[in-house]
Amino acid sequence: MERVLITGAAGDIGSRLRVLLRPVYRELVLSDRVRPTDLAANETFIATDLADAAAVDALCSGIDGIVHLGGKSIEGTWDEILQSNIVGAYNLFEGARKAGVKRIVFASSNHAVGFYPRTTTIPPDVIPRPDSRYGLSKVFGEGLGALYAYKHGIGVTSLRIGNVADAPIDARRLAIWLSPEDLVRLIRIGLERPGIVYEVMYGISDNARAWYDNSHAVELGYAPESRSEDYAKKILAAEGKDEQHPVAAHYQGGPFCSAEYSADFETIKKNN
Repeated sequence: MERVLITGAAGDIGSRLRVLLRPVYRELVLSDRVRPTDLAANETFIATDLADAAAVDALCSGIDGIVHLGGKSIEGTWDEILQSNIVGAYNLFEGARKAGVKRIVFASSNHAVGFYPRTTTIPPDVIPRPDSRYGLSKVFGEGLGALYAYKHGIGVTSLRIGNVADAPIDARRLAIWLSPEDLVRLIRIGLERPGIVYEVMYGISDNARAWYDNSHAVELGYAPESRSEDYAKKILAAEGKDEQHPVAAHYQGGPFCSAEYSADFETIKKNN
């Protein structure tokens, strides 16, 4: 990997990754709608709307590997999600195919499987249960990754990212927290490990309370060094009584599940 493209590079996760990946790869090509203010000597910025297929084709030219963070990172209207996360993702994978890109790491989300109960530990090969239009777009992106891996030979890794931050801030994040440093470890597996065809891994650190079985990531070489349990005592002492919506408290996707919820929760919970 000589030239690595990061889409969504001006966002919170992209900004953190840039600092950590600068020493790793010879050149970082950064894409977003907003120009970062702190470009380093080995960073090149190209303003791009991912919904513009021709612009994305040009963006992918000469790229060896892609970390695809671009798109809307929270729930939105159908039109917002469609253009940013679905059309944009398709354009990115198709542009990568045309340009001969070797590897793509797709930033999926825990919200692709958010409607699993918190009492359940799930491996990567579960049936998707998106908890939102945003989560649905990540299921689409994972499907794109599999299609372009098996049909076109791009090595693709989908990372179902939990919450990237310097530390977890509440009880839910004790299960899904991912430190920026551990995210880099996962990304480097996707970009560099020999033999990658198509893989799905959970983007979490070494979390004792995790809802995800990430043993396959470990088999691929993932060795997380950050532990959410180091923060548990302080977080749990500060939270006090749980006043969450019952749907949010029951499911792994939290408030993404309870937002706009109109089903008979007790019936569904009883039968599933």
